[in-house]
Amino acid sequence: MAVTYVIIAITAITSILAFNNRLFSEKLLFSPYMISSHRQGYRFLSHALVHGDWMHLLVNMFVLLSFGRMVELYFGMFFGIKGAYLFTLLYIGGIALSSTPSYAKYKSDPHYRAVGASGAVSAIVFASIIIQPLSPIRFVFIPVDIPAFIFGGLYLAYSAYMAKRGQDNIGHDAHFWGAVFGIVFTIILKPALFSGFLSQIGKFLGA
Repeated sequence: MAVTYVIIAITAITSILAFNNRLFSEKLLFSPYMISSHRQGYRFLSHALVHGDWMHLLVNMFVLLSFGRMVELYFGMFFGIKGAYLFTLLYIGGIALSSTPSYAKYKSDPHYRAVGASGAVSAIVFASIIIQPLSPIRFVFIPVDIPAFIFGGLYLAYSAYMAKRGQDNIGHDAHFWGAVFGIVFTIILKPALFSGFLSQIGKFLGA
């Protein structure tokens, strides 16, 4: 769980500093145009360290804390001493891969900007869903538990739909592709999880 806490601490400190320093925030945010025209490839990762406001930061870090500790614990059980390293790769890969479609789409647009760790957090959440598809997830406005795999399906469908519409200022495409990366990366690391995932869902649906 140490890696989860370190990521949260670094992200929180950097984001808070960026709240009060616009120039600092501008240097870190995701800008496909700056990556393409000025070779600032570091922005593929640095944008996850800054957030739009306090609520954006708190929601992302709360979700990361809630799911990251469990995924990191399981990675340690699955992979031993390599678990922390692989968990870090899951998070960093989620940052970079979730932004790649937006880079391809907006690399000629000097006005496109994006911040936040949502893509990486989605990767963590969906890794947890592959590991424990029946774990309960509850929303504040829905007073019942939803099995994780049902939530995951709804979330993917919603993110894909909203990304296609593109009528708000939320990076739904990053959410979607971060989730996809989390699923694929986790299954590649431990293919047996996929059969376990299907088995648990089959038993649930057959119950």
